[in-house]
Amino acid sequence: MRKDQPMTFDEAFDLLISHEGGYVNHPGDPGGETRFGISKRAYPSVNIKALTLNQAKAIYRRDYWTAAGCDRAPEAVRFDLLDMAVNSGVGLAIRTLQRAVGVADDGLIGPATLSALDQCDPKGLLARFNGARLQMMTDLVTWPTFGKGWARRIAANLMRV
Repeated sequence: MRKDQPMTFDEAFDLLISHEGGYVNHPGDPGGETRFGISKRAYPSVNIKALTLNQAKAIYRRDYWTAAGCDRAPEAVRFDLLDMAVNSGVGLAIRTLQRAVGVADDGLIGPATLSALDQCDPKGLLARFNGARLQMMTDLVTWPTFGKGWARRIAANLMRV
């Protein structure tokens, strides 16, 4: 990543895909069959076993990066917003970001959210966002099965700063 420029989608994708494995079909995963982090539950018409990395990248750009407004998010949370959108859903990621900046959590990146984001201290925003993310995850029924991995994922994100 270039230090003088905001993270691009391609840079974010390269980081993200390091969190996502190849083909997995864990019986405890509500997403079911998964490859490159793309689940059968979210994409029932996609042949998950045959999914290519380039196809996954196109899905991530359209359905996560663009949908979550990552290109408009502050550099401090740009990648973390994408990572949460992929891991927990776009709407929940946006609402978590909105709660971290103290605006109505309507799930839309609009003028009020963007204005609040512009006024935030980047490190404080990063801490509040990831704290809210972890807090939400600990309440999930799947936390006992996947929580350690999720916490390590967030820890790795924080350590790259």
